[in-house]
Amino acid sequence: MLRTIKSILMVFALVFMVQSCEDRLDLEPEDARLTAEAAFEDPAAYKQFLAKIYAGISLSGQEGPAGDPDLQGLDEGFSNYLRLYWKMQELTTDEALIAWNDGTIQDLHSQVWTSGNEFIRTMYSRLMYQVALCNEFLRQTTDAKLDSRGVSSELRAEIETYKAETRFMRALTYWHAMDLFANPPFVTEDDPIGAFLPPQIQRADLFDYIEAELLDIENDMVAPRANEYGRADRAALWMLLSKLYLNAEVYTGTSRYADVVTYTSNIIGAGYTIPNIPYPNLFLADNNSNGAQDEVIFTIPFDGQRTQVFGGMTFLTHAPVGGTMDPVDFGINGGWFGIRTTPTFVEKFPGEENSLDGRELLYTDGQNKDIADVSTFTDGFAVAKYRNVDVNGNPGSDVSGDHTDIDFPMFRLADAYLMYAEAVLRGGGGSTSTAVDYINELRERAYENTSGNISAGDLTLDFIIDERSRELYWEAHRRTDLIRFNQFSSNGVWQWKGNVQQGTTTEAFRDIMPLPATDLGINTNLEQNPGYN
Repeated sequence: MLRTIKSILMVFALVFMVQSCEDRLDLEPEDARLTAEAAFEDPAAYKQFLAKIYAGISLSGQEGPAGDPDLQGLDEGFSNYLRLYWKMQELTTDEALIAWNDGTIQDLHSQVWTSGNEFIRTMYSRLMYQVALCNEFLRQTTDAKLDSRGVSSELRAEIETYKAETRFMRALTYWHAMDLFANPPFVTEDDPIGAFLPPQIQRADLFDYIEAELLDIENDMVAPRANEYGRADRAALWMLLSKLYLNAEVYTGTSRYADVVTYTSNIIGAGYTIPNIPYPNLFLADNNSNGAQDEVIFTIPFDGQRTQVFGGMTFLTHAPVGGTMDPVDFGINGGWFGIRTTPTFVEKFPGEENSLDGRELLYTDGQNKDIADVSTFTDGFAVAKYRNVDVNGNPGSDVSGDHTDIDFPMFRLADAYLMYAEAVLRGGGGSTSTAVDYINELRERAYENTSGNISAGDLTLDFIIDERSRELYWEAHRRTDLIRFNQFSSNGVWQWKGNVQQGTTTEAFRDIMPLPATDLGINTNLEQNPGYN
């Protein structure tokens, strides 16, 4: 579905940013020429709107890559959901830093951001816009609305599935908002449209809401592996529940590890497999068909011809290329000399740059391991994880070399294995021997033999946090993982954390991002997160 996305522009777009109180940021939707009633005269509009909701993560405008942004005043590449979320999850950690000096972007890795940081503000705006999209779809698909349009019973059945998926996508977005901002504004389809100041919801209450939403739609979601590629199914819902429960102690103060074991077991029993392919193939241009798709539970599709954007996988493929790296090897027309990694991440691999672990996809030629200057691309080893070529080395479909065909693996089976093992260690029940078997299945793929296998005595929480980094780096998990392990701010040190080369600890309040100062100035219902006043 997402490879042939059709964006529809409706008058209800007008309400999106009003609801999030971002009018002082000029985040006003651009187009209001078509009424909702006129748009839904075409029965295909319901699926097109659903496509727009899914595309809210991969795309950030109506034309691409930079011509007609969803949010006025923000460049399409700059305001891309996936690009922003990746920065929040990775640039703030030991796994990535960036050479560019755009605005306050360096403050992310340094962990010295303020409530005026434009990257944090734009992530917040994108989250609120995505919630508003979901809310409006649900408003437009009530029984009364469908009755008034004379929608057929056959289409109604499809729309019920679309509604479940929309609620899943809203829950996913609210999970991101809860994880990043803790206490964001809260709006549903039942709230008024127009001049409305959303109330603030507390983190524990938002946790309860997300959990209740997911449990309510669980049986309405398409069965695992039975939906169209790129659309969420029941296993994606189980994965989101597992993520919610794995971090429940952070979010609510109460652990839920037994629930992690339950829902990861559901996923593991749903027919997904660790494919018998080399680890690097998971991140190639044909990862929708080269076997990698057998492992991926929820993907964000990209297509070099049909989803052209300077965020998403275009960013994650171009930005890590520079120095002596040959862009041809990455199926692109040039590198952006931007993101690379820290020595702390390199040292996760035994043997470091000469590790036998095949997950270590580092480029070291002409690169210094140590980072003397953040703005110098050759300081810090480069990461060659995402490559816009297929298994035979052929480049992606965009002949210009600008845009990529790599699909982003938001949820995959390897993560479910690692979550199961962690939950077992944290007292959630399950089987230690089964957890070891799951870990060894991943390591046998990584080492291409059993030489990297572990025993039960090796399975510790210290091992798990490092193994998660080795397996899942640059897949937008690291910040959340480090916070769960109490290693993000006041513990854990890597180069240039705290804005000093050797690195230092930072204040514990940075485990939560600040609400943007601009929104606080408009919405009197909001109270800033502790530490940022």
